[in-house]
Amino acid sequence: MNIDPVNLTADLIRCKSITPKEAGALVLLEALLSKAGFECNRVDRGLVSNLFARWGSGRTLGFNGHTDVVPVGSINDWTVDPFGAEIKDGFLYGRGSTDMKSGVAAFAAAAIDFVQNSPPDGSIVLAITGDEEGQAVDGTVALLDWMNENNEIINHCIVGEPTCPENIGEMMKIGRRGSMTAYFTIRGVQGHSAYPHRANNPLPIMAKLICDLTSFELDQGSKHFDPSTLAVTTIDTGNLANNVIPAETKATVNIRFNDLHTSKKLSIWLDKVTKRIASENDVEINTEIQVSGESFITALGDFSDLISNSVHLETGIYPEASTSGGTSDARFIKDHCPVVEFGLVGKTMHQIDERVSIDQVYKLKAIYFNIIKNYFA
Repeated sequence: MNIDPVNLTADLIRCKSITPKEAGALVLLEALLSKAGFECNRVDRGLVSNLFARWGSGRTLGFNGHTDVVPVGSINDWTVDPFGAEIKDGFLYGRGSTDMKSGVAAFAAAAIDFVQNSPPDGSIVLAITGDEEGQAVDGTVALLDWMNENNEIINHCIVGEPTCPENIGEMMKIGRRGSMTAYFTIRGVQGHSAYPHRANNPLPIMAKLICDLTSFELDQGSKHFDPSTLAVTTIDTGNLANNVIPAETKATVNIRFNDLHTSKKLSIWLDKVTKRIASENDVEINTEIQVSGESFITALGDFSDLISNSVHLETGIYPEASTSGGTSDARFIKDHCPVVEFGLVGKTMHQIDERVSIDQVYKLKAIYFNIIKNYFA
């Protein structure tokens, strides 16, 4: 039962699994894995479908991935059917081809081949979610909750997100920055623009708040992380009248922070700044904070070395251990076991005409096979 990872990727692309729709992707995987001897459990929660599949018992290597994809955008901008899995010029096209149905297909194919040809003294788990691109509250989190309730353990885990900038093998992720978003609302006093002294305009006050936040240096980076960043993502007032001073304005900032901070400490800092600005300007500032994840790092050691050496066997490259990029579901798994991310080149993920190199998909399967083999050696 030699599974072709490109054909499997194509089959998954044809499933229109835009978050949170399952669209047959997990049904397809469950049937394939069950046939290969994996014990499969659907772990659906809310509107989200998830799959937990285990082969064997004992020391466990896990893989986490997702089959949900982002919307296609304007279909008129695509040169191919976004869900047609068309192959041309050595590339497989389609939404999710890079992020990350190819990664799921490559690991599933490698795992099936391995357990059937040289069954390990241990266990392999695939934890596949349909909620990575969405709110991520009923996806990998639900899988981990179910694992805790059922005494299911993974000793080490690979997350198959695209990790390489230009060439496969260049980079693996051993950690991620934390992410939090602050939503500010400033209430002033509405008035006529000809009589500004009778109003309390919230707009210049918001400008002052944003200036103070963006001009503050959070840090200069740490051993494994770049400097933390604060980005203003929107300022909204919705005032269509040029002769009215608005009563309210809103703004949003997103902070990506390294291991020198926690979301709690940053929330305290934001609270101090907003209280000062509010007091100086006699306004009310309401702040709502949403935390997507804390920063984390998996210490370099046997597991990261195993992955690095396995990548080198196939590509001749030792991957850089990086913490760059946005968030991933590794932020949840790190509380369960050591986790490292490794996958394909991510240059076209979420783009129009998303596509993956066919050669890279085969190479990724070979790398994952090496990792499995070396893990149980």
